Amino acid sequence: MKTRHLGSLAVSEIGFGTMSFASAYGPSPEKAEAIRVIRGAYERGVTLFDTAEVYGPWTNEVLVGEALAPVRDRVVVATKFGFNVDPKTGVRGAGVNSRPEHIRQVVDASLARLNFETIDLLYQHRVDPNVPIEDVAGTVKELIQAGKVKHFGLSEAAASTIARAHAVQPVTAVQSEYSLWTREPEPEVLPLCEELGIGFVPWAPLGAGFLTGAIDARTDFAPTDFRAISPRFTETARDANQAVVDLLRRIAAAKNATPAQIALAWLLARKPFIVPIFGTRRLDRVEENLGGAAITLSQADMTEIETAINAITVTGARLPEAVLALSYR
Repeated sequence: MKTRHLGSLAVSEIGFGTMSFASAYGPSPEKAEAIRVIRGAYERGVTLFDTAEVYGPWTNEVLVGEALAPVRDRVVVATKFGFNVDPKTGVRGAGVNSRPEHIRQVVDASLARLNFETIDLLYQHRVDPNVPIEDVAGTVKELIQAGKVKHFGLSEAAASTIARAHAVQPVTAVQSEYSLWTREPEPEVLPLCEELGIGFVPWAPLGAGFLTGAIDARTDFAPTDFRAISPRFTETARDANQAVVDLLRRIAAAKNATPAQIALAWLLARKPFIVPIFGTRRLDRVEENLGGAAITLSQADMTEIETAINAITVTGARLPEAVLALSYR
């Protein structure tokens, strides 16, 4: 794997998101298998791993900490605060919570669960409209000065919010959903990141699995799988959105690649400061996805993809309305 930079932070050009080992995609796999896959990703060149307190809640950080303990000094681990998780019970309440005292509680608890001395990259998971972003950035700055955190990130934040935060504490990375069929960061967030030297980390770069071609209108989702309630994953939407997968398949056939590899290669070709993080529970999928870094898309390829995708209307909002309301604030 080649190296890219999120601000001053050097990481593998593709990272690994571990949320799928919680229950967001249905029942979680056995712990031993999850550890095998996470360690397998590292052995294949991944050095950026992403988790969050809310994944579980809490269980995912414990898993990631244990899985990466043998290689702790050779990896970058990102975690997140910002949802309203009760610090005593782990029960997730409504809304978000980025009050300074809550941030400090979450960081101490995350360090304990990960069994780390410091958090490499700490994201605000969603912007809290009740707490000025300057207060959030200032709190993280204090945590960096205390040695508990190394780098500050924001997730799903608006460009104006990112700029305000960056003025208080330099933002290393911004994480938002971004892929061939979800392009909201392009008008404002990506240009700002480029201007300020901030890295950009697309989550769901494979469209929560849809862009791999493994999902169609007949696919059944477990009741605990978030796609079961996602507007973009209704049966009607999946049927209509096959046009996006058909495009990827066509490009993939010409490159002797898979649709997933083309989807990741497209992101890597967009900007040199983009580091996508995919998620999977299978080691063979890890290997397949990392193969996307070896695919070169020429300017002609990128123009062909752009022309084709512009002729396709993606059906369905990317997330339920209540979740979307937390983004770009």
